[in-house]
Order: sequence, then C-alpha cells, then structure tokens
Amino acid sequence: MKVLMLNGGWRDDSNTRFALEEIARTLQSEGISTEIVNIGKAPVRDCIGCNGCSRLGHCVFSDDGVNEFLKKAEEADGFVFGTPVYYAHPAGRVLSFMDRAFYACKKGVFTHKPAAAVAVARRGGTTATLDAMNKHFGIAQMITVGSTYWNMIHGKSHDELAQDAEGMATMRNIGHNMAWILKCIDAGKRAGIEPTDEMVTFTNFIR
Repeated sequence: MKVLMLNGGWRDDSNTRFALEEIARTLQSEGISTEIVNIGKAPVRDCIGCNGCSRLGHCVFSDDGVNEFLKKAEEADGFVFGTPVYYAHPAGRVLSFMDRAFYACKKGVFTHKPAAAVAVARRGGTTATLDAMNKHFGIAQMITVGSTYWNMIHGKSHDELAQDAEGMATMRNIGHNMAWILKCIDAGKRAGIEPTDEMVTFTNFIR
C-alpha cells in the first residue's frame, strides 16, 4: 500500500514538507510506503472548464506537474495534500493543482480512497484552508482522514513546528488513522466487500 503526498510549499524543504515527512514516518512505521511530490516554484494553471480532459484522459495543460501527479495517483491507495496558509486560505497554486487533478483524473483514481488535507501556518487561517481543500474529497467519494485535532500545525520555521507538540502529534495521528483505514479497506476487499454506487442523473437548480 502506498500514500502519495503533495507538498504545496514552493521550497523542497518547506515547512509543509516538514509536516508531511512526520506523517510519512508514521505511515512507514505502519508498513505503508510513501512518496512526496513537490509542487515546486513554477506557476500552476487554473482549470478553465474546457472538458478537454474528458477526451484526452488527462489535463490539456502539460506545462506543470498535474498530469505527472495523476499518473502516480493511479497507483496510490491514499493521499495527503499539504499547503501553507496564505491570507487565511490555501496557497492559490495548491487549489489550482487540486482543481485540475480532481477534474481531469481518470475514473476511480481518487474514488473511495482515503485522503487528508494538512494546513501549515504561522498563526491563523487554518480552518478555512482545510474547509476549502476537504471539499475536493467529498465530491470525489473519498474518505476524509482526520486526527486528534484539526489537521494543522503552527510555526514559522522547522524549529518552531517541532515545538508545536500538539501539532506534531496531530501529524502522526493522521498517519496512524490513514494506515488503519487503508488496512480496513484491504481487509474488506479480501472479504469480498466492495462499495456500491447508484447511477446519478445530473440536474440543474432551475429544474
């Protein structure tokens, strides 16, 4: 089993990556492999709703890391999306990345898999950040992974993050909860238990 993580901080050694690495160590201690993908410094395009992905099977924009991430996502069993908090909101590039990934993904890439959002902040804006990110999981029929507190950690540097004892424990418990859910899903599949979906008829509010 493998968990794919997105480091939404622009630096490879960002505070967001520091938090994700704490989750990764916990997952690895539970026998779950991990991979952290760095969003990097380059711009990330917004989704323009062109529906080209429905024809191509991937996003029409190939000048950033979204399509590469989606290829990795096909083999992943769970996900963690981490972001720094800017202006009481996720980093704009992280939301653009997630919008396009969730819109352009092939059927089943995210469906019924566990996912966690992680917010890293000096001080405030974390709950609004998590709310915006968690909405992606709900519409994709994913299992949202929580912790012993909201999925947030505070600090301006690695040293300050490490001093947030509750935040660090929150990161580790995300890992423990993710591992438990993955093992429960695996046990259910081995027992012949699979999720079922009802066909949906799309309607507009004016009907």
